[in-house]
Amino acid sequence: MIQKIKELTDKYHQETVDIRRHIHANPELSFNEYETSKFVQQKLTEMGIPFQNGVADTGVVGLIEGKNPTKKVVALRADMDALPITEANDVPYKSKNEGVMHACGHDAHTSSLLGASRILNELKGDFEGTIKLIFQPAEERHPGGASIMIKEGVLENPKPNSIIGQHVHPLIPVGTVGFCPGLSMASTDEIEISIKGKGGHGALPQNCIDPVLIAAQVVVALQQVPSRFINPIVPSVLTFGSIESIGGTYNVIPNEVRIYGTFRMMNEEWRFKAHEHIRQIVTHTAQAYGGEGHTKIKVGYPFLINDEELTLRCRTAAEEYLGKKNVLDIPMRMTAEDFAYFSQNATGCFYRLGVANEARGITSQVHTPTFDIDEASLKVGVGLMAWLTVKELDI
Repeated sequence: MIQKIKELTDKYHQETVDIRRHIHANPELSFNEYETSKFVQQKLTEMGIPFQNGVADTGVVGLIEGKNPTKKVVALRADMDALPITEANDVPYKSKNEGVMHACGHDAHTSSLLGASRILNELKGDFEGTIKLIFQPAEERHPGGASIMIKEGVLENPKPNSIIGQHVHPLIPVGTVGFCPGLSMASTDEIEISIKGKGGHGALPQNCIDPVLIAAQVVVALQQVPSRFINPIVPSVLTFGSIESIGGTYNVIPNEVRIYGTFRMMNEEWRFKAHEHIRQIVTHTAQAYGGEGHTKIKVGYPFLINDEELTLRCRTAAEEYLGKKNVLDIPMRMTAEDFAYFSQNATGCFYRLGVANEARGITSQVHTPTFDIDEASLKVGVGLMAWLTVKELDI
């Protein structure tokens, strides 16, 4: 079976590259993937794979039934949305949509799943069970397309025994993949803080309640949350990326300062306890200096946990397909992914696909204007996903 999959992966590699380049050149933002959705539907139709569209508006769900289709169900997921970034790469497939770019590799995810779908559909007489193909919108924007698809029943009728997803990783070279069993990625919440005081002349601070000074005290005080109020064995990060004075300048004390940050954790119970500490510190610190502090917390994705047994099985299968030297152990990350919703509701494995090629200068990080992939990685992305699916169905 490995040989069959590798031969078909080679046979359809150029088609997979063409699909990836088409999607890359025509990126669409979260919840607006209308043309991408139509393109995916067109490809599934050409392959003869039945599907349902309109899930979470632009999502598409396909089904491949092998022999004895009720025996077991494995779901495969790819996200389709792009980012509001202007591409700086000078390549033939450069984004045609100004200010929108596939800077996180979702074009590679979608093309890999389409490629794996073609192979698995051709081999469906060789395995038992059903494969559910999930083409998901809006990974990059809250509330996340995964949560909406789940609410609309994507994990039912048929219900998957397991779900597998992959994500490009520019920190490991093309030809390799990485696995992290257990806790893998963090939850993510957006923190918005408003500090209100009394503005006035910068030379007369005694007549003012300075929200800039209060904001500085608040930012420092909030660092106690991850270091003092959370169980030290629970990984957590609290970072503030923007402090905005509303109406202030060199010699003007403003009436208000706004602070924006991100809070990330690996434990849901401590996560929400921390929210209360954040609110209390903001309120009481501002009051101590005569001002007002208001906190708004936008609850984002939960933490992503890879089922240990499934992930270890997938890791072993990856070694069979790629060789042991090309399968890596990767550390837990404090970045976030809405595949976490799937991992919280089903037995999941989310692994990393190496796309870097230092010799060719393909080393840029995701979410940057120069991000790109070595397209040889699509052979791994397609073939390994097909092989992992067949192996999981066979258990």
